[in-house]
Amino acid sequence: MLRRLALTVATSAAASFAALSAAAPVAYAESLPLMPPPVSGADGTDHLTVTVSQAGDGMDGTYELDCHPVGGSHPDAAAACEQLDQKTSWGNDPFAPAAPGGMCTMQYGGPATARVTGTWAGRPVDATYERRDGCEIARWDALVPLLPELGSQERQRSDTGMAQRAHGSGG
Repeated sequence: MLRRLALTVATSAAASFAALSAAAPVAYAESLPLMPPPVSGADGTDHLTVTVSQAGDGMDGTYELDCHPVGGSHPDAAAACEQLDQKTSWGNDPFAPAAPGGMCTMQYGGPATARVTGTWAGRPVDATYERRDGCEIARWDALVPLLPELGSQERQRSDTGMAQRAHGSGG
């Protein structure tokens, strides 16, 4: 009885393996997401325009960023291109909006806004950024140094303003 069971299991496993190895690769490809692979950027298509407003301390302005090769008027073009390269992979859009309905902390990161337009990895980009809650702050911070680093500066301004209002000395 045990011998018959072992023989049945071995035969079933061999038949399954044979069926899977004979299956066309197309069967597996159908389960993959329908999106083209990222392009290398070697054809000069990686160009972004970054516009930052209300960030203060000389960070406001419009910057051009070229990657592959690195160039443009962005203040830290090489680091920005490297950050974007690291965040670009199959199924991961570095410019995607925050997930709808996500659980976000109720914190205010300041009035700074940014807009990024252009082309990255052969795809059009038109993304806006704010710092109105924890999800949006995290989304902004994930693209530093493409976007300016504001974390401690915004917190200091917010803390100073709150202290002044608490003492009735401005705000």
